[in-house]
Amino acid sequence: MNEMKTPADQKKKNLPYGGYYQNQIPDHDPFLTETGPGTPTGDYMRRFWHPVCLSEELKEVPRFLMILGEELVAFRDGSGRVGVLHAHCCHRGASLEYGMIKERGIMCSYHGFCFDVDGTCLEVPMPVGEEEEGQRLAKTIYQGAYKAIEQHGLIFAYMGPPEEEPPFPYWEGEFTCHPDDKLVPYSNVQTCNWLQVQDNAADQYHHTPLHTTAVIKGYEQGTTFGEAGAAAYVIRPDLQFFPVHDGRSMAWTSSRRVDENYLFIRINHQILPNVSFHSYLFEDGKASKHFSRVHMYRWTVPVDDTTCKMIGWRAIGPHIDPRDVGNEDLVGFEKIDFLEGQCGIRRPERATYDKDDLPVPPKHHRERACYRDSQRAPGDYEATASQRPIAVHALENPMKFDGGVYLSRKQLRDAVTERNEKATGAGWKEWLESVDGKPNTYCSGNVLKVPIGDTPEEEVERRRIVAQRCIQAITDADELPTAERASFIKDKMAEIERDYAK
Repeated sequence: MNEMKTPADQKKKNLPYGGYYQNQIPDHDPFLTETGPGTPTGDYMRRFWHPVCLSEELKEVPRFLMILGEELVAFRDGSGRVGVLHAHCCHRGASLEYGMIKERGIMCSYHGFCFDVDGTCLEVPMPVGEEEEGQRLAKTIYQGAYKAIEQHGLIFAYMGPPEEEPPFPYWEGEFTCHPDDKLVPYSNVQTCNWLQVQDNAADQYHHTPLHTTAVIKGYEQGTTFGEAGAAAYVIRPDLQFFPVHDGRSMAWTSSRRVDENYLFIRINHQILPNVSFHSYLFEDGKASKHFSRVHMYRWTVPVDDTTCKMIGWRAIGPHIDPRDVGNEDLVGFEKIDFLEGQCGIRRPERATYDKDDLPVPPKHHRERACYRDSQRAPGDYEATASQRPIAVHALENPMKFDGGVYLSRKQLRDAVTERNEKATGAGWKEWLESVDGKPNTYCSGNVLKVPIGDTPEEEVERRRIVAQRCIQAITDADELPTAERASFIKDKMAEIERDYAK
């Protein structure tokens, strides 16, 4: 019998060989981690638009999806419209994943009930002479449906109350994408709870150990920044975290001294409830760069409480990636190009599948053909999925640079509990309407010609002040039109360089 530990026993947990005093695992935090129907965080998340699948997943047959614990089907009807419906037919429960896609809507293959993309019942088949009875029944029923829109190869759905639907957020109009670049969609399943994957985006301190040193020599597989040519990321960062947009999001700076002359200030932006924007992923820090924009756009969408998907876009092209390091062929379903170890399926396996026969993602991080390889060179997938299916926050021992994780969780809790009214679903809707559905992002990559401080103490202070000035420049420009805003921020970056010129 496993007896409960006493308070005195708990004090013994910090002992050599003291595993016995740590062998009871507390429950996870259901308030933040569980997102099914009727849960507090699940209800909050349903007030936002979420990408649910790639456009390429919609074939001649419906696509079964599980999103926020709900069984759904997505399809494109013969007229080109996208529908996202409850999977089980409201007649007798047969799954519409076996339905027949029609010119208008979808037909349940069991009894022939037809539904439009908004859930309207279009037809209840009846014998000749009894058609009116079928028409009357059709007017009384609706198949559960969610509004869907398509953007740059992603299907987004709004799963909340129709009367509370917010504007779709077109971040900075066209998602900051330069006309010479394009947005390439991807979707990577993660076999763990959504929050620990979202936490990982706010944890930039893992870059140096996980993506630099965590590989057995001779077993390199592209999991490290050195292999990707991103030399600037090898340096351990100095992190600062800033609540922005009235607590609706968080910007954080990771400052790296590249050499005696250059300081790499990376700014990422994490947005409630499950969005993160990432600046240039392949930085070498060898030349000045001011206000480079978003390189990777990511939503962490819960599938259920122990599975989620990282889904979004990679910006590909000469403006965002002047070194031409990215590989569009390695961006898509169960694949992403910037580092290996981002999904359960590894190269080369994930680069060889047929787009008409998409691979089935693994169910567990240990149940993969690449398991041994991933032990020799782990990546983000292994680090997050191995925290248990749902990470247990009560067991954590935080360090200084975990601050972004805890600030992000606090922002989420304050929004769900309505402690921060501006971050509630209603607060978001009001704000998005006030900015015409085009909010700004703080995300940017900056390499500034700022010489190293004369002493270690002066250097620490210098890189932190420079990072704060970068954040302040973006904040000061928030009300400016897009083109004017970019010029203002770049001028401020140049001003920082002039202030430190020797």
